[in-house]
Amino acid sequence: MSELLTERAGATLTLTLNRPDKMNALSASLVEALQAAVDEAARSGVRLLVLRGNGRNFSAGFDFGGVEAQSEGDLLLRFVRIEQLLQSLYHAPFDTLALAHGKNFGAGVDLFGACTLRIAAPEASFRMPGLQFGLVLGTRRFATQVGAERARAILQASHTFGTEEALGLGFVHRSVDAEEWPDLVVEAEQAATGLAPATAARLGGVLRTDTRDADLADLVRSAAEPGLKARIAAYLGRR
Repeated sequence: MSELLTERAGATLTLTLNRPDKMNALSASLVEALQAAVDEAARSGVRLLVLRGNGRNFSAGFDFGGVEAQSEGDLLLRFVRIEQLLQSLYHAPFDTLALAHGKNFGAGVDLFGACTLRIAAPEASFRMPGLQFGLVLGTRRFATQVGAERARAILQASHTFGTEEALGLGFVHRSVDAEEWPDLVVEAEQAATGLAPATAARLGGVLRTDTRDADLADLVRSAAEPGLKARIAAYLGRR
């Protein structure tokens, strides 16, 4: 079974995370498949990329399965590849639409947050516990979206927030039942194709501050701190 389902319809590419038995947790292979799909989208005239998840939720974030058998170097590389994927989405030359439902965690929330337009079902929830094991991932992007002080309060407490709170924060743009998502995709494609491709890409470049080098450096410094595996094990033991 493919971990990532792809469907192209006109100018829209839909990517569906397809690990429902693992709550669409981001395995190393799923991250690589997503990166390859985003790279190909940039080459093939995609104007709107849609991200969604099969099963009970959008994504449970980093897949901790088998982490005890991986070296700290292996884990560092996996986190780096996730950050690079987030950067590719955030700075994509086309519009991106994320559709979230269910309970979402960590890098799955960051994946949602890297998209231009963020829609959540009314019952969706979000939690980013990475700082509980010392990881700085997606933090600057989140602070840009919700404000530094609100980001600090949420991230320090590993606070779980639902769609209604996310709307107030500006992290979610609209709350829409999943049954209505197909209409939203049509609406988003119409908006995405309203400008010439080069003009749309320039607009995105102007509106988004490029902090890729700083974001990657912050992540690497946090993940490279000795004892990452022990910190992750302690976190998993507290869940």
